[in-house]
Amino acid sequence: MALTVSLVVFAGVIVVVLLRTGYLRLWPALAAVLFGFTLASTGIAPAITNAISSVAGWLSTLG
Repeated sequence: MALTVSLVVFAGVIVVVLLRTGYLRLWPALAAVLFGFTLASTGIAPAITNAISSVAGWLSTLG
């Protein structure tokens, strides 16, 4: 749970920075958010969650 919350906060900060610097426009960002919500309700969501957990576990062994 802590990893998920921190990952969401980190991704949110990145999106805000990209929006403020002009590298990301509002409408494409909203489209990506809608795509993410739609993707989360499909059958592939557990595989994505497992992949993110695996990458996070691998990164934690490096440090």
